[in-house]
Amino acid sequence: MKCINCGTDNTLKDRTANNGRCKQCHHPFVFEPTTMGTLKITDPMFGKILADISANDTLYFTPKQLLYFLDNRIRNKAFQTRSFVFLYFFFNIWVTLFVGGITSAFLPNSFLVANLVYQAATIFYLFNNTKSSKLTTASRKASAKTLRIVGILILVLGILVSLTVNSFPIFCILVILGMLSIFLGTRQLGRVGNLPQEFLVTQSYVDGWLENWQAINGRINKVLHEPQNQISPASINPDVTAYSFDRLVVCDSANIAQLLIANNFHFENNCAILSVNGYPQSIFDTTMEMLRRNPNLQVFAFHDCSPKGVSLVYHLRTSENWFLNSEVTIIDVGLLPRQILANKRGMFIQNAEYLAKKSKELPLEIRQSLTAEELTWLDAGNFVELESFSPQMLIKVLRSGISGSLNLTNDDSSFIVVGDGGNDIYMVESFG
Repeated sequence: MKCINCGTDNTLKDRTANNGRCKQCHHPFVFEPTTMGTLKITDPMFGKILADISANDTLYFTPKQLLYFLDNRIRNKAFQTRSFVFLYFFFNIWVTLFVGGITSAFLPNSFLVANLVYQAATIFYLFNNTKSSKLTTASRKASAKTLRIVGILILVLGILVSLTVNSFPIFCILVILGMLSIFLGTRQLGRVGNLPQEFLVTQSYVDGWLENWQAINGRINKVLHEPQNQISPASINPDVTAYSFDRLVVCDSANIAQLLIANNFHFENNCAILSVNGYPQSIFDTTMEMLRRNPNLQVFAFHDCSPKGVSLVYHLRTSENWFLNSEVTIIDVGLLPRQILANKRGMFIQNAEYLAKKSKELPLEIRQSLTAEELTWLDAGNFVELESFSPQMLIKVLRSGISGSLNLTNDDSSFIVVGDGGNDIYMVESFG
């Protein structure tokens, strides 16, 4: 492992002999990959992750975003079909000859039995891969495709072998295994894209690593802390309150609102930023007073794909604290189930039972705006958080949504129109 201070490569022996320090400059190492099980995080790797998520220390990020970002880096590398097929052939021969040879003294047709067990075990392994929450979507898809390839190989080679040994039972078993493998691979290929995942590490682990990193390598200026409630109103110059923004971004979480504000999104895009729970509290009332004076106000709803998230536009339209009985234009630029279902690369989908109940309790007006497929997805308790995307991506998506609304018409192919008359609500068709 290279020292991030001087670049010297230190072996495990070097690190052990120097009590976890660099043999050259004696700078302490934060991570020791040999004691971390399967994670294998190194100091250079963690340093690069911090640089990448902050766009080389130019963007603020939340600890939760770092968790997602790091999890993606340490998650198993993409499953390689070509490599697996090579290993499949190698172990096919090895298991058949070795295990079959050992059991030949007491097991009739031991070589064939050993091979059949190996084929069944391979199918079981690949099938489990297609359902694994520990693998990426790309790896699950590759496993499903490999399952089909293995099925074809079993059929072709198995038929040749069974004809050679002239055994009809062996022929039937191999055909069944081959067809089963092809069937499972084809079926799973259409399912792997939207399966829930689980984190390989916890937030507490990441927080601990951050604390240790900063203790050794100095403070990370771009990591945000939990948003603080400031109840007392801030003093604002009357000349400023006479002005009103033309655009408002409302987030369904204070974390995302804080992220956008910290990265100066409001200054660069001339818009106000608030969260649905009133963050930042110190200027919330004053900002809303300013916004309500603007008859040309556009409101952008930026939210997770969750029951709370898909309810954000409805809440803004029906709440007295927001825009009840107002003709304001509301544009949904958040995550919707249709975007998750249509995404081919796969997003980090999670699942929680309590959200399944909340989804089924959504107001009828919201449920009617969703397709049957979307409702099934939400009712299963699935959700995707905005924090699963990097700061750079979130800013890009939101900026694109605002830019696309400048000449908004009902014929704009980027948006779906929901509602009629003055209460039209526009939903962005794609995310990212």
